[in-house]
This record gives sequence, C-alpha cells and structure tokens, in this order.
Amino acid sequence: MKLTFKIALFPLFKERISMKQNLRRIQFAVMIVFMALSFAIASLTFVRTVSASGAADPLPSWKNGPGKQAILQFVQEVTDKSSPDYVPPADRIATFDNDGTLWSERPVYFQLLFAIDRVKALAPKHPEWKTKQPFKAVLDNDMKALWASGEKGLIELVMATHSGMTITEFESIVKEWIKTARHPRFNRSYTDLVFQPMLELLAYLREKGFKTYIISGGGIEFMRPWTERVYNIPPEQVVGSSIKTKFEMRNGRPVLVRLPEINFIDDKDGKPVGINQHIGRRPIAAFGNSDGDLQMLQWTAAGDGKRFMLLVHHTDNEREWAYDRKSHVGRLDKALDEAQRRGWTVVDMKKEWKVIYPFELK
Repeated sequence: MKLTFKIALFPLFKERISMKQNLRRIQFAVMIVFMALSFAIASLTFVRTVSASGAADPLPSWKNGPGKQAILQFVQEVTDKSSPDYVPPADRIATFDNDGTLWSERPVYFQLLFAIDRVKALAPKHPEWKTKQPFKAVLDNDMKALWASGEKGLIELVMATHSGMTITEFESIVKEWIKTARHPRFNRSYTDLVFQPMLELLAYLREKGFKTYIISGGGIEFMRPWTERVYNIPPEQVVGSSIKTKFEMRNGRPVLVRLPEINFIDDKDGKPVGINQHIGRRPIAAFGNSDGDLQMLQWTAAGDGKRFMLLVHHTDNEREWAYDRKSHVGRLDKALDEAQRRGWTVVDMKKEWKVIYPFELK
C-alpha cells in the first residue's frame, strides 16, 4: 500500500522537480536578458555622453588655448540672461575682415590674382597693354614691376578688369573664376583656403544669436557671389569696397552697369564708416588680422558694455604663411601693438589652431 502510494506519487515529485528546474532556467534566462539590457543601456548612455561631449565643443579645430577660452568666456557672458554683461540678440553684431581673417591672402590678395587673370584673358582685345604699365608687368609676369606701380597702378588694373559690364555679367565672371582658378601653392580652389577654425567660430556665434557680417577692403561684388555658400553669410551681410554703377535700359531691360570709378574704399578708417552705413549698429565683436582692420576694432572697442576684439596672427610658415610687421600684404604692426597694449585677443595660428584648412580634416 505504502509502496504503491509512493510509486503513485513519484510522477508528481518528478513533475515538481522538473517545474523547479524550469523555473530556475527561466530565472537564469531573465537574469541574462536583464544583464544584456543593462549593458545595452549603459553602452547607449556612454555613446550619448561621448556625442554630447563632442557636440559641447563648438570649436573643435581650436586648441584649448587663451584664444579659444577668451571667445567662449565672452560668448557666455553676453548670452547668459543672468549675466550683468548680457546683450540682447538684436545687438549681437560680429564683424569679420575677409582677407587673412577668413581665408588666406598670400602670395597676394586673391582678388588681385583674379584681376591678373582677367588682364591675361582680355589682353587679345587690348594690344596696347603690351607696352603700358601696369598691364605690361602682368603680361610679363613681373610682380616686382607690378608692385612698383603702387596703389595708382593697382587701381588702374582693377578698373580695367572690373568695369564695363553689368552686375549680372560680373557675377558670372567671378563665379566661373572661383570655380576654375587654382592657388599657385596648393593647387586648390581659392575657396578651399578658408580657415576651418573661423568657419567654426562663425557657426558658433550664429548659434548663440549673433549676426555675422563681412567687413572687407575687398570688392563687395567680388565677394557676394560666393560668401553665402562658403561662410553662410548672405550678400546683404557683406560690406566691401565698391565702384560706381549706373542704371541703363538695354534692349528694353533695366540693368546696372559697372563704371570705372571708385565709389567707396572699405579699408582702414573706411571700415567703421561702412559698418555705420550698411549695418546701423556698432558691433560688440570684431575680428581682423592686419593694420587695415585697426579702426574697425577701435570702433568696436569704443562702444558701451562688454566688447571683444581679436586679431589672427599668421605664424605658421609650414601650413600657411608667417608674417606680420614687415609684410607687403596683410601687415600687422600698429594693430598688434595696440592689441597688446589694450589686452585684445591675439590668436597665434601655429600654437592655437589644430588645422588651418577644411581639407586637412579629410
């Protein structure tokens, strides 16, 4: 009877043992799944943290030096509503020189190279240029003679190559040159020679509510065809030197014709004038690289409240060029002295920039 009972209960015991084993297996499986989920969540959190950390650095091509720290501190102070130096978005105006500040300017200003190429292209229609300076110097590739012609000769060169066409025709000529011309040292498009750290700075300032402007001694209509594509700065935020234009009706259509007469020189003491005429607000931040930018920085510094003035110092002869006080292009002498005296930010290109050009990142 007892034996029979035990025998009868054996399947039940066996089933209970089997249930316990299954339960343990399920518990173990649940634990494995939980550990896997925990690991996945931890990994995702780590990735997000790394991404956030990367995104938190708005100036990745800048080394963690005094220039970068000064920029970040200034932006923090003028955009934090709890800061005594807070500046409303409407007044967050930042002005940038172009040549030597946003892109390179060697061996000579790129717009001069454009004019030189135009002289060579137009030479067949002007046989008199073979014996007339400064055109002869260009056709003979004699840069020494070209510089000897002085400002008068360079202006004559620009007038002959930048006028006599409509603004639409000139825009097409500039776009074609920008597309096809190559820099003699790097064999790259001139717009490849923009400064990666400055592109990051422009984007960072706009993200923080700044409006960014170009204030350049270069031609306003030479820059406007490509600045939006390259710098994300639209034509209406580009201020530069200009020649006169005239309204005409041609074949029943209204056009603006470029005349061989100077209208405005947006360089040196002309920069504050250009800023006032085109923007109507004094900048709170100004960026340059030469004595031609000094008055713009002085005008910016003279305003009320927190101000920021920065000079790009070309010190890297290996990756770009090294020059300052004795340079015939982009001379940095008086502005450097004033920056040191007044505590403006001077960025040492060699020491503070990880890369110079965007193509170095590829």
